[in-house]
Amino acid sequence: MFLFIQRASSSRTRPVSFPAIIFLLWVSLLAGGCVQQKSVYPDFPAPKNHRAISGALDNDDIFSAVVQIDLVTNKGRYPVRAALMIMRPSYLRLELLPVIGTPDFILAASSETMSIFIPSQGKFYSGQPTAANLGKFLPWKFNIEDIVMIFSGTYPALKENNIAYQSDNEANLLRMEMKAPSGSSQMIWTGEDHKLHKLVRRDEAGKEVYTVRYIYDAAGGSFPETINISMADGITSLSIKYSDVKVEKAKDLSIFNLSLPDNVKAIPLD
Repeated sequence: MFLFIQRASSSRTRPVSFPAIIFLLWVSLLAGGCVQQKSVYPDFPAPKNHRAISGALDNDDIFSAVVQIDLVTNKGRYPVRAALMIMRPSYLRLELLPVIGTPDFILAASSETMSIFIPSQGKFYSGQPTAANLGKFLPWKFNIEDIVMIFSGTYPALKENNIAYQSDNEANLLRMEMKAPSGSSQMIWTGEDHKLHKLVRRDEAGKEVYTVRYIYDAAGGSFPETINISMADGITSLSIKYSDVKVEKAKDLSIFNLSLPDNVKAIPLD
């Protein structure tokens, strides 16, 4: 069962599902392996790793931004604004920004733990950042690491060994296909500058799971300005637009931990 929190909305906009928003910004950054195939076009070399494609973050960078989110599900459209902080490989902090006042939804996660605090309800959730736990809050299940990868402007790694790679040119882009022994696969499209433009993920049966499009500003920055995710159901979609972006070297990782407030009992997720 999803956990829902009401929010003022127009007649055409339904109450916001904060749990659904959790999904939006999870980011696991560049923790995966390398792409080691050769391009069939010598003058258009395939990137050798995730960093070559993302080109924006180091493992000790903390990325922060204000994010405008537009989530569409079969229940309605939910536009919201949030503050996001992430660091590779799996650190994240998300705070929903109200029109007035302090955040009433705060999420912090690392590779081993996830905490969610909703002050107005006096509820504090704690557990492992697994897909099962995320499924208690989200309209669909997404692996945390995959979300972090996507929202960091790159692609997630397939979590298997012996990945097969193949590359080819398609129009003005380089298309690379990655296939795992289980049958799950993904294709990415990059430009000659190694900017990632599109990602398509498929499951073990070859069925499309989702498509991601990365859109860059006219100034030619290396990090996407907008990222759009479309699920295979043809209805559910997510668009995020970054502003006030900052990248700083990590000094204090305590921001990715939430302490249990006084007089509040933790609700276990596991």
